[in-house]
Amino acid sequence: MEEIAQVYSRSLFEVAKEHDKLDRIRDELGAFADALAQSRELSVFFFSPYFSTEEKKDGLRRTVVDADPTLVSFLRVLIENHRLPVIHRIRRQFDVSWDHENRRLPVEVTSAVELEQSVVEALQTRIREQTGQNVQLQSIVEPDILGGIVLRVGNSILDASVRHRLEQLRREVAKAT
Repeated sequence: MEEIAQVYSRSLFEVAKEHDKLDRIRDELGAFADALAQSRELSVFFFSPYFSTEEKKDGLRRTVVDADPTLVSFLRVLIENHRLPVIHRIRRQFDVSWDHENRRLPVEVTSAVELEQSVVEALQTRIREQTGQNVQLQSIVEPDILGGIVLRVGNSILDASVRHRLEQLRREVAKAT
């Protein structure tokens, strides 16, 4: 399924880029995927094999108004090929491509307590200097980590939390017995 999502996402991304519509297509694709996620009736209708392709296309025409014709055509192709259920994966892949195109690097820092703004800014600056990308830092408070931080930069994770250190110590003690 992931490969299917990549192929469709890449195709949509390339067409959107070619027509200089990346931002609009990204926003509208996101809005459509969000609507499906929020409405059980809508997702059942579009994902169910009980409704015909023609009924789904008609439903698409009724629910998606004022959208970019490129996106509407793309959604029709998904319906015709019975691939609409992978829309959420397609969206994730499209967002990854969009981030890469815009040199945007999502970073998530998790701490046991809220970090001071100066610490967050220093982290953001340091990561930007090391990667050369536009860092989009999100700070999350998770008391379960006890102390320290967990830093997620793209697909990499640096776990410097107290909980992680205690778990490592527990494993070492268990191995020694």
